[in-house]
Amino acid sequence: MANQLYGRPPWLLLAAAAVLLLASSAASGLTTGYYRKSCPRAEQIVAEVVMNKQITSPTTAAGALRLFFHDCFVGGCDASVLVSTNAFNRAEREADINLSLPGDAFDAVVRAKTALELACPGAVSCADILALAARDLVTMLGGPFFAVPLGRKDGLASRASAVEGNLPRPNMTAGAMVALFAAKGFSVREMVALAGAHTVGFSHCKEFAARIFQGGGAFDSAMEPRFARALKRACANYLNDGTISTFNDVMTPGKFDNMYYLNLKRGLGLLASDQALAADARTRPFVDLYASNQSAFFGDFSRAMVKLSLVGVKTESSGEVRRRCDQFNNLAT
Repeated sequence: MANQLYGRPPWLLLAAAAVLLLASSAASGLTTGYYRKSCPRAEQIVAEVVMNKQITSPTTAAGALRLFFHDCFVGGCDASVLVSTNAFNRAEREADINLSLPGDAFDAVVRAKTALELACPGAVSCADILALAARDLVTMLGGPFFAVPLGRKDGLASRASAVEGNLPRPNMTAGAMVALFAAKGFSVREMVALAGAHTVGFSHCKEFAARIFQGGGAFDSAMEPRFARALKRACANYLNDGTISTFNDVMTPGKFDNMYYLNLKRGLGLLASDQALAADARTRPFVDLYASNQSAFFGDFSRAMVKLSLVGVKTESSGEVRRRCDQFNNLAT
């Protein structure tokens, strides 16, 4: 049904999308073989480090995905979200919406950077490390593997004031999300595919409290009643303990699969912005498609992730390879 919306055979759409992504990465100066001479083991080193981190800290994968998305949607995929605030600047990671980004995700990138600096000093950017880490961790959890074009440089700016309005909020309507993603160059189909990243990870109760605590014991009518009541019990003390959280996907929380979409069809979406995708006429056909066809989800997710990784990339003239991911080489920047 979703394919019919395009009025073209699915194979033709996929081929055209692949050609466009290749052309876009080439125009940005990125290539899958970028480190072939300067750091031949770059991808292997990143994979080994982040996979070891995931084994010891199972929240790393979902955190890295969220970190990657928050980086790319604010000024492009340039590792600006990794920069720490200093005396001269309040950085992106200090913005309200970024305060809950998990430390394990930052730590995974820092560890990979340390290993790469020992092997190939000054060669591999933090932006490329984050892009590779997100891909490798998706694959580790059972998701698709896809080639990541490389050669990004790290950005020279990171400002908390630039964040607001560039990232989706948990209570956004489908219409607001469609508009936000369209402004970044993403179609409705790509938006719904990227939302599938919520098949892993967790959300704090404050992000969906408005759905389950509506007065008089009521809850959002779009929620499956037993699910809503279980969440009310789990989050009963969230006002006193802001760390209380629940899995985004209560069925297979540690596996990257299409269960997220099946959950939406059953009223088991955690965030209002998630559940809205199953109700809106523009997004529902893709929820139905991915719920019934995991291969379609994996294919679309892979292409959307590659496209995401090309947003606003910095190259030689507009970036640098940071020595440390959390600070610019010029500390006064």
